[in-house]
Amino acid sequence: MSIFRKKPIHDLIHKNKSGSIQLKQTLNGMDLILLGVGAIVGTGIFILPGTVAALHSGPAIVFSFVIAAVVCALAAMCYSEFASAVPVAGSAYTYGYVIFGEFIAWLLGWALLLEYGLAVASVASGWSSYLNAFLRGFHIEIPAAFSNSFDPANGTYINIPAILIVFLVAFLLTRGIKESTRVNTMIVFLKIGVILLFLIVGVFYVKPSNWQPFMPFGFSGVLNGAALVFFAYLGFDAVSSAAEEVKNPKRNMPIGIIGSLLVCTILYMAVSVVLTGIASYKNLNVSDPVAFALQLIDQNWVAGIISLGAVIGMLTVILVMLYGGTRLVYALGRDGLLPKMMAEVNPKHHTPVKNTWIYSTIIAFFCRCGSFKPLSRAC
Repeated sequence: MSIFRKKPIHDLIHKNKSGSIQLKQTLNGMDLILLGVGAIVGTGIFILPGTVAALHSGPAIVFSFVIAAVVCALAAMCYSEFASAVPVAGSAYTYGYVIFGEFIAWLLGWALLLEYGLAVASVASGWSSYLNAFLRGFHIEIPAAFSNSFDPANGTYINIPAILIVFLVAFLLTRGIKESTRVNTMIVFLKIGVILLFLIVGVFYVKPSNWQPFMPFGFSGVLNGAALVFFAYLGFDAVSSAAEEVKNPKRNMPIGIIGSLLVCTILYMAVSVVLTGIASYKNLNVSDPVAFALQLIDQNWVAGIISLGAVIGMLTVILVMLYGGTRLVYALGRDGLLPKMMAEVNPKHHTPVKNTWIYSTIIAFFCRCGSFKPLSRAC
């Protein structure tokens, strides 16, 4: 028995087809694109272009997004190839098992579980902060003791909104992947609608003079900006977790992964161009550059809608990352690296209900005891 033993591809595919453990294949290419957009586009689209432009790239941040997108596309094509050849749950963990062996796969699996779990906890904590700020506008205040991370010295004990949103999304995931993707689709279209509203309103206030100088920090500044905005694209890898639940994965997986990356690149570039055209890049190093720019042109009502869109739109990031984590736990259980109960599939909803609740409970605990606001802004 070697810790570097590899998992033959035909064993994985045969077990998936003939074994009692099976997820239902219901997703198509468009579902995957929307899952990718839901994971990639968060509130960061209204924050990152302003702060990176102010400190690193200037108006040339649009090139930073292009360079980062090209680099991500190379990784995305690798994911597409693997997901087409090995259409089972587990993402990089499964691919590592096939190529490098069990020990490397085990390390990859736990690293990915940490990535997905930390992402969900951080965005849930950030969602709680955005919700508080939004409700404050209606003179509704959630007591700080119950809406912040555990810090008895400052009188805060538990972040109830963050915990509730994690459990709400977990419940949705247990009802079935098709039902989850329907909710994701609605929220993604709402999120894209909010972005388009900003672009349509903002384009009439663009001043070409704000784009001069276009590359104030030189090409090195553009590359520095690309290194930072690269993190804005993270999330497309979670799409590969859905491989086992996709109809015709050889065709639809590349469409979903590459397509979501393309859509998000266009959105990031468009927001960057309009934002740096409305306000000088020198003034955009603020916590909310889009709201700041809209205030300059007296369009506070648009800023209010964007705030609402941010609160609702963050749900898709939580949903897709939590989904990816549960499918990874399922794959680990299937391969015997976690208890077999983690790979049990509910016969009615065709989802791993037990592992979804266990994984979500662990994440909810970290929502209670930690503060992840800086990371949640990057999402």
